[in-house]
Amino acid sequence: MALKSTSHAVYEAKYHLVWCPKYRKRVLVDDIRERVKQLIYEIAEQFDFEIDKCEVAEEHIHLLISFPPRYSIARVVGIIKGISSSKIFEEYPKLKKMLWGGHLWEQGYFVRTVGEKITDAVIRRYIQKHSFSYKQLKIDNI
Repeated sequence: MALKSTSHAVYEAKYHLVWCPKYRKRVLVDDIRERVKQLIYEIAEQFDFEIDKCEVAEEHIHLLISFPPRYSIARVVGIIKGISSSKIFEEYPKLKKMLWGGHLWEQGYFVRTVGEKITDAVIRRYIQKHSFSYKQLKIDNI
């Protein structure tokens, strides 16, 4: 993944997100499954998210995604789940009966940051190498 930039930031960050339908019901099947996937890509385009990979199984979704640092992880998940839920319930009203609580998605989600060559050990070494000793500062001159 190449470095990306916004007007005030340069970033390279990918996240593995996983979430499930409410009650872990196996409702993401057939045309609903395809529509959910399509909606996720449409939402990503609208909000400047970059999807590396998206898989929709019957009872959960895996997403490898990158987004500008102006968004928090919670905000990105909220955007995708909120918009997709509204659209799916609008287009497939029968689902509301199957998911009697009125929500398509479980509240929670799994997230993990993903690095290609930049691991936490590499970052630790980088920070250690670029740290400076406080002995180098001459506090009397500040």
